Amino acid sequence: MTTTDKRATLLRILTTALAVCFYTTMMAQDGSTPTKKVTHTEMLAIGSADLLDTYLSPEKYKGSEMRYISHTIRDIPGDRWQQQIIHQGSIAMADDRAEDGNLMGGLYTLDYALQRPLHPGDGQWELRVGGMANFNLGVLYNSRNQNNPAQLKLSMQLGPAAAVTRAFHLFGKEWRARYEVELPLLGLMFCPNYGQSYYEIFTRGDYDHNAVVTTPFNAPSMRHALTIDFPLWKVTWRVGYLGDYQQAEVNNLKQHAYTHALLLGWVKKFKVTRTRK
Repeated sequence: MTTTDKRATLLRILTTALAVCFYTTMMAQDGSTPTKKVTHTEMLAIGSADLLDTYLSPEKYKGSEMRYISHTIRDIPGDRWQQQIIHQGSIAMADDRAEDGNLMGGLYTLDYALQRPLHPGDGQWELRVGGMANFNLGVLYNSRNQNNPAQLKLSMQLGPAAAVTRAFHLFGKEWRARYEVELPLLGLMFCPNYGQSYYEIFTRGDYDHNAVVTTPFNAPSMRHALTIDFPLWKVTWRVGYLGDYQQAEVNNLKQHAYTHALLLGWVKKFKVTRTRK
């Protein structure tokens, strides 16, 4: 296979991964599928960021991160499956130990999951399990580098997802606790090889194992969140904790992005009736 063929194969793989993610999201919102109950949450996550990318620097960078999260859950009438769609946009800024270099990052993540009840629930608590797919697109920029100042972040992952909810009463009002977790098992990511420049990849077309299959052996990762919903001033508010641990060791390069953040947001529940066309 020539370098041109390899490059074309890489682009087809990444384009297909992108298309699958957005296709599933569009199908979830298609008017031909009636939606009975929707729980939509807008959240802001503020916390710490621990970043490493040895393509840019052998140093670890620590700083802060701000993340916007749009979290939607849809129940399908006549079906036990529940759709979960999460859009996330984050910005991180971190310094090295000497505080003479900066690492800045921006990332967009799309998560789509289908879950069904493992335990039917008794009106107070419910356990749901299923599968998820997520797509990540972003960039890291190192202010100290001249030749390779930036690193592209492009990946797709598949794996199990679960969520447990518990309703309880406090101060005469109904509160709701929720814990959700995602564990990627199989994925595909873009990564330069050690010592390879972006000029070689995209200008000269020198493919060097830049589309890498990821598993828990070379990219053990997890995202989980614990939240509590409570009513106040005629609004349902959400507070909680977000832990996002993404890491990989591929092509003789190491990278990780660890986030610990406080979640603050509001919840809106409504019903939508759509007729099939």
